Amino acid sequence: MRHILDAMTVAVSAAPENAVLRVQFARLLLQAEQPAQALEQASAALRLDPTSTDALDLVTRAATSLADGSDSVPTRSEEAGAAPSGIPGPVAPPAAPGADHPAPPSVPAAAEVGSDPAPSVDWDRMEQEVGVALPAPFLRTGVDDDPSDANGLLDVSRETVTLADVGGLDQVKKRIHEAFLEPMRNQEIARAFGKSMRGGLLLYGPPGTGKTFMARAVAGELGARFLTVTLADILDKYIGESEHNLHDLFQRARRLAPAVLFLDEVDAIGGKRAGYSSSSGMRTVVNQLLQEMDGIGSDNDGLFVLGATNHPWDVDTALLRPGRFDRVVLVLPPDEPARYAILRHHLKGRPVAGIDLDVIVARTDGFSGADLEHLCSSAAEKAMMASIESGQVRPISMADVLATLREVRPSTTAWLQSARNVVTFANADGRYDELAAYLRARRML
Repeated sequence: MRHILDAMTVAVSAAPENAVLRVQFARLLLQAEQPAQALEQASAALRLDPTSTDALDLVTRAATSLADGSDSVPTRSEEAGAAPSGIPGPVAPPAAPGADHPAPPSVPAAAEVGSDPAPSVDWDRMEQEVGVALPAPFLRTGVDDDPSDANGLLDVSRETVTLADVGGLDQVKKRIHEAFLEPMRNQEIARAFGKSMRGGLLLYGPPGTGKTFMARAVAGELGARFLTVTLADILDKYIGESEHNLHDLFQRARRLAPAVLFLDEVDAIGGKRAGYSSSSGMRTVVNQLLQEMDGIGSDNDGLFVLGATNHPWDVDTALLRPGRFDRVVLVLPPDEPARYAILRHHLKGRPVAGIDLDVIVARTDGFSGADLEHLCSSAAEKAMMASIESGQVRPISMADVLATLREVRPSTTAWLQSARNVVTFANADGRYDELAAYLRARRML
C-alpha cells in the first residue's frame, strides 16, 4: 500500500487541480487508516468541485473516523511545522559518557498526555477550511419528522440528452424548437415582445413512442433540472392532502428554477372534471393544478411544465387554454430514419451477423420505439436458445429477425383506431388536425 500512496502523492503533486484524483487518493488514505490525510485530500477535492458527492462522503467518513479517536485533526499551524508523514522527527543527541547532567526525560506518548478522551471534530473549523457546509456524520429522525421532507418528493435530475439524441422525428423536433425552445433561449428578445419566461407543452401520441424521452431531451436542451411527477406523488387518502402535495411539488420546482416539471400521464392528474362526481376529490386536484399552472400566489418564471398523455381528449379543456398547456405536439410512431437509429441502438450491444437494417425498417412501419425494442429482444432470445442448444454462441441473423416479425405486431394500431373516432367526431376546433393528416396518409380516415 505504501508504494501506491507514494505514487498517488506524486500524481496529485503533478495535477493539483484534479478533483477526481484527489478523491481516489483520499479513498486510499482511508483504507490505509490515515483519516487526517484523507480529510485533507477530500477537503481539497470538495473545494475544487463543490458538487462532488464522493468528496463530501469521504470528508464525512474521515471526520467520523477522527471523531472515533483513530487520528487527530491537524491544525494549519501544526501542518506547517510538522514533519512529513513517514519521516522521523529530530532526535535528541545522546548524553556524553560520564556527563554530570542526567539524560532529559523522555517525551510521553500521545496516549499518555492526559486522561481526556480522543478529541471531537471541530465542525465549524472544518466547514471554514473546506468552504462548504458539512453534514453531521449521523442523523436521527424524530417521531414527528416526515422522512419524505428529507428525501424530497420529486425525482430530480439534470438531463444530458438533447434532441440530437432523438433519432428522426424531424418535424416534431422542429415544432418543439419553434414553439418552445427558441423563445426560452432568446429571453431578451422574448421579453421585448412581452413573452414571459414560462410555458407549458403537452406531448401526446400512441404509447411507447418516446414522449418521456422527448421531454428529457427538452430539459437537456434548456440545461434545466428535470423533475418527474406521477399520480402516486400527489394522491393521498386524506381530504385536502392531495392538493397540498401538488402545491408542495410546484413550490419545490419553482425553487429549483430554471427547471422542467414533467407531468406523466397528465390525463390521470388533470382529467375532465365533468367526468367526476361532485364529491370526488379529483375535482379539487384538477382545480389546484389549474391554479398552480397559472402561478396564482407564486412566480412561475423559469418553470416549464411538460405533460405527456396517450389520451389528450380526456384532459380537462381548461388545461389546454393559453397560459397553461397552450402548445400541443403530436409524437407519432418513429419514421424511417428514427426506426433505423432505434434498431441499430438495440442491436449494437448484441452479437449480430448479416443484419440488413434497411429491410427491417421497411417492414416495421407503424412500430413504436417500444415495439422495435421488443422486436430486437425477441430475435435475441431466438439466437440465445439456439446457442444454448448447440453449445456455442450463434449471432442474431436476419432469419431470427424475420421470424420474429411474423409474431410481433405494432401496438399503435389500436390507439390509432380509437383516435380516428375522436378526429372524426370531436375535432371541431382543429386541435387534432395534425393527427387527422397522419391518419389520412395511412388511409385510416
